[in-house]
Amino acid sequence: MHFEMGCIQMFHFVLFFITFIAAFAVTLGDNSTDSFWLLRIKQEVVDPMGVLENWSSRAHVCSWHGITCSDDEKHVVGLNLSGSGLSGFISREFLHLTSLQTLDLSSNSLAGLIPFELGQLQNLRTLLLYSNSLSGKIPPEICLLNKLQVLRIGDNLLWGEIPRNIGNLIELRVLGLAYCHFNGSIPVEIGNLKHLTSLDLQNNLLRGPIPEAIHACEELQNFAASNNMLEGDIPFSMGLLKSLQVLNLANNNLSGSIPTELSHLFNLSYMNLLGNRLNGELPSELNQLVQLEILDLSKNNLSGNISLLNTQLKNLQVLVLSDNALTGSIPINFCLNNSNLQQLILARNRLSGEFPLELLHCSSLQLLDLSDNSFEGEIPPSLATLENLTDLALNNNSFTGSLAPEIGNMSKLESLYLFDNKITGGIPVTIGKLQRLSFLYLYDNQMSGSIPRELTNCSSLTIVDFFGNHFTGSIPETMGKLKNLVLLQLRQNDLSGPIPPSLGYCKRLQSLALADNKLSGTLPPTFRFLSELSLITLYNNSFEGPLPASLYLLKNLKIINFSHNRFSGTILPLTRSNSLTALDLTNNSYSGHIPSELAMSRNLNRLRLAHNHLTGSIPSEFGQLTELKFLDLSFNNFKGKLDPQLSKCKKLGHLLLNNNQLGGEMPGWLGSLQEIGELDLSSNNFHGTIPAEIGNCSRLLKLSLHGNNLSGKIPQQIGYLTSLNVLDLQTNNLSGKIPSTIQQCKKLYELRLSENFLTGSIPSELGSMTELQVILDLSKNLFTGEIPFSLGNLEKLERLNLSSNQLRGEVPSSLGKLTSLHVLNLSYNNLHGQLPSTFSGFPLSSFLGNMKLCGPPLVSCSESAEQGRRKLSNFEVIGTIAAIVFTSTVICLIMLYIMLRMWLNWRKVSISNSDGGGGSEQKKEEKRVCGDEKRKNGEYKRMKSMTLVPLQDEQISTACIFQSNMDNKEMDDNLV
Repeated sequence: MHFEMGCIQMFHFVLFFITFIAAFAVTLGDNSTDSFWLLRIKQEVVDPMGVLENWSSRAHVCSWHGITCSDDEKHVVGLNLSGSGLSGFISREFLHLTSLQTLDLSSNSLAGLIPFELGQLQNLRTLLLYSNSLSGKIPPEICLLNKLQVLRIGDNLLWGEIPRNIGNLIELRVLGLAYCHFNGSIPVEIGNLKHLTSLDLQNNLLRGPIPEAIHACEELQNFAASNNMLEGDIPFSMGLLKSLQVLNLANNNLSGSIPTELSHLFNLSYMNLLGNRLNGELPSELNQLVQLEILDLSKNNLSGNISLLNTQLKNLQVLVLSDNALTGSIPINFCLNNSNLQQLILARNRLSGEFPLELLHCSSLQLLDLSDNSFEGEIPPSLATLENLTDLALNNNSFTGSLAPEIGNMSKLESLYLFDNKITGGIPVTIGKLQRLSFLYLYDNQMSGSIPRELTNCSSLTIVDFFGNHFTGSIPETMGKLKNLVLLQLRQNDLSGPIPPSLGYCKRLQSLALADNKLSGTLPPTFRFLSELSLITLYNNSFEGPLPASLYLLKNLKIINFSHNRFSGTILPLTRSNSLTALDLTNNSYSGHIPSELAMSRNLNRLRLAHNHLTGSIPSEFGQLTELKFLDLSFNNFKGKLDPQLSKCKKLGHLLLNNNQLGGEMPGWLGSLQEIGELDLSSNNFHGTIPAEIGNCSRLLKLSLHGNNLSGKIPQQIGYLTSLNVLDLQTNNLSGKIPSTIQQCKKLYELRLSENFLTGSIPSELGSMTELQVILDLSKNLFTGEIPFSLGNLEKLERLNLSSNQLRGEVPSSLGKLTSLHVLNLSYNNLHGQLPSTFSGFPLSSFLGNMKLCGPPLVSCSESAEQGRRKLSNFEVIGTIAAIVFTSTVICLIMLYIMLRMWLNWRKVSISNSDGGGGSEQKKEEKRVCGDEKRKNGEYKRMKSMTLVPLQDEQISTACIFQSNMDNKEMDDNLV
């Protein structure tokens, strides 16, 4: 009994030991088993989705996820881990799975190189590695897999040339190398693949011609090589590929004509040759491709008439011939009544004639695009018989007439593109029957009348664009019914009245363009419901009143343009959106300060608030607007200095602050604005000098500082502004000479320096600035010297003003060659001599104040010389008369003096007799004091030399006589 029990225990022990050893062997790895190598492979990949969790020694390998075993379950013959979310690298240990026939690791995130060890899997028939992140070249060892039938490794980061020994894979049926970076040419050895049925090379960088040898792939059904850089002609030999069903060579550089041999591809159902440089006419032989369903020959240089007929291509569903140079009209027998044609796209050709009624036989037509041609005449009412039509594009033609009411019968219509024609008349009310209509484009026509309220019955409308017509009346009050409306474009019409409040209930509205109309009234408070609104343009209307405070709720606004209206009050309601990129409120009556909240729109790149009544200072918070490119605050009432924080707006290209009350010195930090192209600080109160740092603004095109109190010299650094077109420094207090460096501003076409205190001669270097065209204005300065002869080089100059200076010498004859000059002013200088004969057409006012100039339009120089001689004798006469007058005046004064003395003596006697003579000494003292007082007060008289000298004693005495008798009325009258 004990013995039997001992035997049983021994048996259990041996059985346990054998089981343990077997399990241990599997766990530690028996190199002869596939499971061992699969567990090694598992260790080298990252499995975030846990698809490999059951890969364990506790389960049989044939039950593992993705594993396929042989019938006897001794070997692994298939591994499919497609789309398992694996990452990491492809293990080299796959070489040990020698029985493997299928390996599918596609659609994962595997990276690194394709291991060359895969070339040792001699039983492999299918290798799928597409849609990963694999890189490097195709290992040549792959081409040793002589049993391989399917190789798809596209949609990776692979590069390099396609190996020529790919031709060794003679059993290959499918070769997929698309969406990589392969370069070089298609190897001619591809012709060795006699059993190839699918060749996909699209979206690479392949160059060169399509090899003629491809015709040897007699079983080829699918050839796709689109989106490469293939060139040359399409080989005629491709017509031998009798099994070909799909041919896609789109978007290459193929040239030449379409081979007529392609008409032998009787099984072809899809042909796409778009985006090449094919030329010549459409081969009529293509009508033999009776199995063809889709044909796209667009974006080539094909010419001639349309020779393809749907009457023969009975299975044709899609025909795209757009973007060519086809001419003529559509053939009469183009369609059959039982046609299968669903899409016909002939856009952007040179087709002409009236609307082709032949198309009305294409009863299955769903999309018809005849846009961008030269069709004319009226759109026929019978077009409504195409009852399956969903998309109709007739835009960019010359169609005339009005829309027929029958258009309302096209019940399946979803898109209607009629823009850029010559359509007149109104919108038929029957359009309200188009319940599926989503896109309605009527812009750039000559339509008129009111917008029918029936339009708002088209409940599916998402886009309505009536821009550039002559619609009148008001916007329908029922617009709020269009709940799906995303874009409403009514700009450039003659609409009037207010915005209907119901528009605020179009809650999906994103773009609202009502500019360039005659709309009026205030903005409806219902706008607060337009939470998705991103663009609103109301400019050039007559809107008025303050903005509704509820606009503060519109936080998705990106573009606002309310310019050229009559809005008033604060702009605060428009400053809530942090998404703002452009805000234009020009030409209104807004008042108050600029809210600092506006600086929260960090993406703002365009801000225009010109021509309002805004006050205060420019917010320092604007320095936070680092994306700002255009800032226009001109024609307001801003005060204060320019805040240095603005220097942080490094992308600023236009800074317009003119016509305000800004003051202080012109800051040097303006020179740090490297992108500035237009700087206008004119008509303010800036003083001090022009900072030299302005020369750092190398991209500056316009600099306008006129109408300030700037002083000092024009800095030499102005010459660094080599891109400058306009320089306006007039009406300041600038002094000194024009810097010679200004000649470096070769692109300058407008130069205004008038009304300053500039001195010296006019630099001859100005003559080298041959782009000067609009004006050269140096008037009202203190320039001296002669007019430079070099100014005659300014052949484009239209206006020249050198008036009110101290210029001398003759007018250079070179100025007579300025044939573009139509305004000239040389007045009030010291010029002399004869004017160029070409100046005869200018008015006399151009030369006033130059006494010695002559020649047309002034008097001739011979007459001027005679007048000069006459003036000498006249001077003599004048001198004689002056001497006589002077002598007579002296005599009269002496006689008057004697009479006054006599009268004074008489009066002294009278006074003496009346008061006993006590006043004589008093009068003498008065006379003495009067004389002393005059000397004390420094009485002066003006001499011919324009200097002032003291009066003589005798004159002082006489003056005192006049002073002592000012109270005598009778004596005053005599003196007068």
